[in-house]
Amino acid sequence: MIIVGDYMYKTLKDMDLKDKRVVLRCDFNVPMKDGKILDDNKIKASLDTIKYLLNQDCKIVILSHLGKIKDKSDLRKNSLTPIAQHLLKLITEDKDCAGAKVVFSNRTRSSALKDKVDALNAKEILVVENTRYEDYPSKYESNCDDELAKFWASLGEVFVNDAFASAHRAHASTVGIAKYLPSCVGLLFEKELDALDKYVLHAEKPFTVIMGGAKLEDKIKVINKLLPLCDHLLLTGGIANTFLKALNIKIGFSICSDNPELIEEIKKMLLANKNKIVLPFDAIVGSSYEKNYTGYKTIDKIDDNELILDLGIKTLDKYKEYINKSKTIFVNGTAGKYEDDKYSNGTKELLNILNDASAHVIFGGGDSVAAVHKFLNENNFTYLCTGGGATLEYIANGTLPVLQALENKGEESYEILDF
Repeated sequence: MIIVGDYMYKTLKDMDLKDKRVVLRCDFNVPMKDGKILDDNKIKASLDTIKYLLNQDCKIVILSHLGKIKDKSDLRKNSLTPIAQHLLKLITEDKDCAGAKVVFSNRTRSSALKDKVDALNAKEILVVENTRYEDYPSKYESNCDDELAKFWASLGEVFVNDAFASAHRAHASTVGIAKYLPSCVGLLFEKELDALDKYVLHAEKPFTVIMGGAKLEDKIKVINKLLPLCDHLLLTGGIANTFLKALNIKIGFSICSDNPELIEEIKKMLLANKNKIVLPFDAIVGSSYEKNYTGYKTIDKIDDNELILDLGIKTLDKYKEYINKSKTIFVNGTAGKYEDDKYSNGTKELLNILNDASAHVIFGGGDSVAAVHKFLNENNFTYLCTGGGATLEYIANGTLPVLQALENKGEESYEILDF
């Protein structure tokens, strides 16, 4: 059991899984280009749960989404076919998966899909087409349609949710199925919760938070939650720009929040935490009208037509001092516009500083984890969360829609389906 607050959640080890047909929700929402997988870390992260189920001689039905399906053109480019093929490759290469097979269904609900599930043997895996195909033309998946959830539940005897990165979404495949089957979290989901509880919500001090990103509105609840817990909050990106703006520092055309109520909240936050919140001293800037322009500026010298796009060397040196004094560091966001080589140095240098630190370092998914995968082949970081939005929501609220659907208060909360 996992205990979070007043509730307990079942894990794989709490379930009778031997020879069972299991509906497994994974998050295979990996970056793709021209049908090629650019980063398979999310697929690899689910292998521990898949292997556990194979060792129990389970028949596994995997559900996952990929991208967003807004119109008919999105169907072809967001098919899970390449994912199923890659999973087969990983399974074939893993000696712990000897005898396992992977098949694919290009239907999300049909009698043909039901027939494929019924034909499964022990240690066989069926990957179902992208759950968000059900969002076109009607948003059955995203709106947690009950009939869709019932159909997917009818494919198994047990539901295992291992899709932590999607746990903040109350969809049919994440929340709906749990109403109709005995349910639990998978090994990856359990590992994510353990890491966040140990290294963020109950972090060993000194505890430093590095927070970046474009929109402060997306992260203000998390900042409010972490400020009392951390010793220092080091800010970067558009979030730092909004704090600078609140101090009446000119930031030119830089991305920031224009919400006057939020600016007032930030002013009060800065006043109450002036020894805890640390802002950039210098920056690498671009121009609002000249595409190839780059320059170095101290924060108080930003021109009206300039944009702050990366941290400067003085800021990195100062942030390094806080990092080296820390025992735990939580990172969400990057130092700047790291996707552009002209503005990637700050992110690379910050990652190198963190890589050399003796502290426990945890990355909160999203761009921060993508940057680690882009710039560092090997690292000694403590944990890289697979989910960005889910990580932040769990920190801010102490729970997630998926966990609320799985919560066990001493009585079974599911209905057994008879199909």
